[in-house]
Amino acid sequence: MTRKRFDEIIHSQYRKLFMIAYRIVKNKPEAEDAVQEVYLKLWTMGEKLDEYNDIEAIAVTIIKNKCIDVVRRRKFNGLAEEGPSVLSFENPVSPYDQMVIKETKEIVRKIISALSPNFRELVQLREIDGLSYEEIASITGANINSIRVSVSRARQIIKEEYLKHSYERGTSEKTAGEVL
Repeated sequence: MTRKRFDEIIHSQYRKLFMIAYRIVKNKPEAEDAVQEVYLKLWTMGEKLDEYNDIEAIAVTIIKNKCIDVVRRRKFNGLAEEGPSVLSFENPVSPYDQMVIKETKEIVRKIISALSPNFRELVQLREIDGLSYEEIASITGANINSIRVSVSRARQIIKEEYLKHSYERGTSEKTAGEVL
């Protein structure tokens, strides 16, 4: 792909991609960042991009996935969304439920920090950072299937440790999987 063709794509798709991103993340700076990351991803695809019939469809798919990752990270980190467009009064969370969720997240974080370094790194990359198995494989240099198995084992360890902790406390409001 030539630089001129890439510039044409950028100028023709910016508004559409920004609106999609903004509808998902509901935050202008994050939406702008997501669009920039899409352009970077498209640019790094280089000549492979010429093989596709509809570059706009690829860009839309990438922007949606990128924004969903942003929302997941925000939700996992417990950052509150702001603004009237995201307020929901249909199913408000009680202070007790908020406390239980906060405690559960803290317990799961402690369990994750006690994992072996390999499991901890994979859980961080997959569950917290939201990376795909392919991305993790490119970062770690490990086989995708072994990564899948290791992540599954780490999840099982987290679940078992959480259930032990819940049993000791005499509670089981949320499972570790619901928190991750």
